[in-house]
Amino acid sequence: MRALVKRETGYGHLQVVDKQEPEPGPGQVKIKVAYAAICGTDLHTYEGKYKVAVPVALGHEFSGEISALGAGVAGFQVGDRVTAETTAAACGECRYCQTKQYNLCSRRQGIGTQVDGAFAEYLVIRAASVHKLPEKVSFLAASMTEAVACAHHIATKAGVQPGDVAVVLGPGPIGLLTAQMARRFGAQVIIAGLPQDKVRLEKAREVGITQAVDIEQQDLRQLVAGATAGYGADIVFECTGAPPSVATGLELLRKQGTYVQAGVFPTAELPADFDKIIQKELRIIGSRSQNPFDWEPSLQLINEGAIKTQELVSHQFTLAEWDKAYAVIKQGQAIKVVLVPGREMEA
Repeated sequence: MRALVKRETGYGHLQVVDKQEPEPGPGQVKIKVAYAAICGTDLHTYEGKYKVAVPVALGHEFSGEISALGAGVAGFQVGDRVTAETTAAACGECRYCQTKQYNLCSRRQGIGTQVDGAFAEYLVIRAASVHKLPEKVSFLAASMTEAVACAHHIATKAGVQPGDVAVVLGPGPIGLLTAQMARRFGAQVIIAGLPQDKVRLEKAREVGITQAVDIEQQDLRQLVAGATAGYGADIVFECTGAPPSVATGLELLRKQGTYVQAGVFPTAELPADFDKIIQKELRIIGSRSQNPFDWEPSLQLINEGAIKTQELVSHQFTLAEWDKAYAVIKQGQAIKVVLVPGREMEA
């Protein structure tokens, strides 16, 4: 089979190679990949900023069809339309595994990072991580389930309540999904971006986030003050991973507001105004990935049309067209890009 593999650490070293098709072991399923969406961490991995166990096929957001079952697998059959959590293995013993918070297990292995992922024609994963697609969820829409689950995790950790005023900084895919999720939880949502985010801000309006703001054209602080009688936002979701955005988020919050860091920064160390955190009694939350309890609610929201995913897909490429996919993302032309491994053989 064909797979897009990170062969060495450092910048680049991503290559389409021929690999032997994997076969499922006990408790695993083999999935023929329909679509695999590109995540920001895939870009960071390509650029050498995110460490993975090379060589490894990247990709952890996907949908597909079960093509084989390993010994002892029950509840699934060949032909089932599915997606899967990113956890390929976890220790099963630590306090986090005991509560199914696999994202915090120190010995966790993820697809596309420690084991081969979805930028391939086939992958294998433990059956415990697999979810069947509801009837109205297409393969293309389902390829973004992991991202929706991340947004569900973010909104849940923030404790969004009906009537909250929530500001989402950054209209990238996670920002757009977090904005939709916060709105679903009952918040009034303002999503903010820069002039180069014009296409993404337009898409935000298309999926129902009416207050989509270019911060160089509108005064975001004034807008938030007007929506909150001058108090400030109840919640800020930082989804850019851009260091200057931290100061903006802390400034926009009301006293006793909640700041949620969802974006991944290019460096681990950056300045923060702790005096503001102390004086305003802010609640600071980090949100990493997703957990099993985020998946079924996310699939149901996609099925109901409450969360739009397919509408965010702007480009599709084959595995061999990775360079084109990378270029449109970096140039700001794309919203969400998916790879279609099956087209590799058709081309």
